[in-house]
Amino acid sequence: MRKNFLTFGSPNIGEEEIAEVVDTLRSGWIGTGPKVGAFEKAFAAYVGADHAVAVSSCTAALHLSMMVSGVGPGDEVITTPMTFCATANAIVHTGASPVFVDVDTETMNIDPEKIEAAITPKTKAIVPVHFAGRACDMEAICNIARQYDLMVIEDAAHAIETTSEQGKVGNIGDLTCFSFYVTKNVVTAEGGMITTNRSEWIDKLKTNALHGMNRDAWKRYSDDGFKHYEVEFPGYKYNMTDIQASLGIHQLSKVDSNLVFRKDLWSYYNRLLEDMPLIIPSDPEHGEVHGLHLYTILVDKENFGCSRDELQKELHERKIGTGIHYVAAHLHPYYQTRWGYKRGDFPCAEYISDRTLSLPLGVNMNYEDVDDVFEAIKSVQNACLK
Repeated sequence: MRKNFLTFGSPNIGEEEIAEVVDTLRSGWIGTGPKVGAFEKAFAAYVGADHAVAVSSCTAALHLSMMVSGVGPGDEVITTPMTFCATANAIVHTGASPVFVDVDTETMNIDPEKIEAAITPKTKAIVPVHFAGRACDMEAICNIARQYDLMVIEDAAHAIETTSEQGKVGNIGDLTCFSFYVTKNVVTAEGGMITTNRSEWIDKLKTNALHGMNRDAWKRYSDDGFKHYEVEFPGYKYNMTDIQASLGIHQLSKVDSNLVFRKDLWSYYNRLLEDMPLIIPSDPEHGEVHGLHLYTILVDKENFGCSRDELQKELHERKIGTGIHYVAAHLHPYYQTRWGYKRGDFPCAEYISDRTLSLPLGVNMNYEDVDDVFEAIKSVQNACLK
């Protein structure tokens, strides 16, 4: 039994981040200002995109991206049920309808072979989700989008470091949305980013992210002098602050070295668990970079001896924190009631949803922590089999 609880998704905040936040506080400029701009510039360079717009969350990024690309009432947007509710919720917020397509059981990503059958005259966009940091088949998805004149808006909440055979995530689809939530690989506590190569959307993204005020409003209290603003659209309060960006600037500078460390822990998990009666993550395709955001196992009661929920409860008792990513979106009451989805609609997503468990994985951990997780899993299995 561990002495201390192993927290799932604990952020790694260093002295550089702390010093930058203190500098921001002392500067007197703690809202959207120069450090947000610096973070946007650094992030755009990292993913190779022409533009990056920092916002308050990935949910905000998804909502804004759909709005500027023309998604609205009466439209349909295709996405995966194997995702956090925010993906589907953002579609609903535009007035459009989410249309789910089943996933590939091995990759847990949307299955491109099933997308075309879901396209109707109302379809406006495809929102692929790079689950756990593994790239979707972007070549197939983009080919379908071109054929049917659809937008591609990537949900890259798990995929800051991810590269597909098509290139770096953030520089493939029409718009890409990232998350800097406290459990993510780059942390700003709360926050998100939109990247795009479409220059004509930048003013609209920034305007809609700040109450619908014109772009000069972002600079109205700067040293350049006060500027009157005009409201061009009933927008939202989706902007990022310099306090958040102070964290992000230094978090981003560590992202590649952190990936190397997480890869070592990931490989160690694989070695320990390969002989257990569990399904462990498969390797990415050649030429791809997995973001390694989540280490997910599938727990089948018949093979393991107890269910996923039983294992999670017992691991918690043994001071091991875990996560469930995710209960498939179409199984939630709102989507069943509003759109008539039901169990049986997407069997692959349901198979994963019933069995998936995310184990702790982060740069705050060490090999002894992974040993503790492994020993706890073995202990639970032994108890279940008695």
